[in-house]
Amino acid sequence: MKPYLFATAALFCATTAAADLIVTFDEGAPKDRFTFQNTGTCSLPAATLRIDLKNSAGGLVFDVTDQGAGVEVFQPFELTSGIGAVTKTSPVTDGDTQLAIDITGLQPNQKLAFTIDVDDTLGQREITVNDAEISGAEGSITAQNLRSSASFSGDTAVISVTCS
Repeated sequence: MKPYLFATAALFCATTAAADLIVTFDEGAPKDRFTFQNTGTCSLPAATLRIDLKNSAGGLVFDVTDQGAGVEVFQPFELTSGIGAVTKTSPVTDGDTQLAIDITGLQPNQKLAFTIDVDDTLGQREITVNDAEISGAEGSITAQNLRSSASFSGDTAVISVTCS
């Protein structure tokens, strides 16, 4: 009986792989950058990737027009990497705290990146965002049988994903 149990466990482990979807935030002038990177050994399926700033320590918002919640310099949403994997993006209006990107999937080591302006609403320097201010914001992935998310700690969120 024990050999069968071991063989079953080994088979299960052999067909399950883990991936980390690393989300990084890079403060820049005039454009800030978010990057999603699949650092695992398995491909991620068609899914929706999200950035949610609503619980950020700095009260962060997207600043995409010269009018609205943002201050001074604004930058619209612009995909810069992984464009071929994108099927749809949610509209982003000034002052929004969330955005979503639908993808066909992400291969191992593949990146998807975009630029946009992010401003804080609680700090002294509203036009720049530091690591402490983005803490609490969330990155997530949602697919048919998958939902995983992680909060930013500093400029990075590490989303653990199980692939089959």
